[in-house]
Amino acid sequence: MDEGTPERLRRIWNQKEIPVLLRRGPGHRLRMRLPYEITNRAWIRRERRSNPEWDEQRRFWETPQAWFNALVAQCLEKFGKVYIIQPYREQEKCAPACWNATGDECQCSCMGEHHGMHSPAGQWKIVSDTFATSWGEQALACRLVERKI
Repeated sequence: MDEGTPERLRRIWNQKEIPVLLRRGPGHRLRMRLPYEITNRAWIRRERRSNPEWDEQRRFWETPQAWFNALVAQCLEKFGKVYIIQPYREQEKCAPACWNATGDECQCSCMGEHHGMHSPAGQWKIVSDTFATSWGEQALACRLVERKI
């Protein structure tokens, strides 16, 4: 998954050839952009009980989050690909063994950034002497999913 720069994400969201699904996290409805067809509402809804909502001003569809997997499958079936934009948080892995180490040799994913510091900055969840994890700030990422042939 690529971390999305605002310009790249805006370009993907505004292009009109490939469907785009925007997941914004719990409590938010799924947003969707499709290449224009008069039958889009019916195609999105299929046999579902409720109707998708069209936001005329901002030009996207909104659906329940629960429709996500089915809509990905529908897009792959019809268009062969779909962009998915969603929040993510990068995970960093390190360990107290690294933080308390002496010397310069480091073999964890911090690449020596926290080596020998005794107490690195940030919120770390210490699992054991050999493993700790920290989650970065939430950002948006984008991936292109293509139908397998």
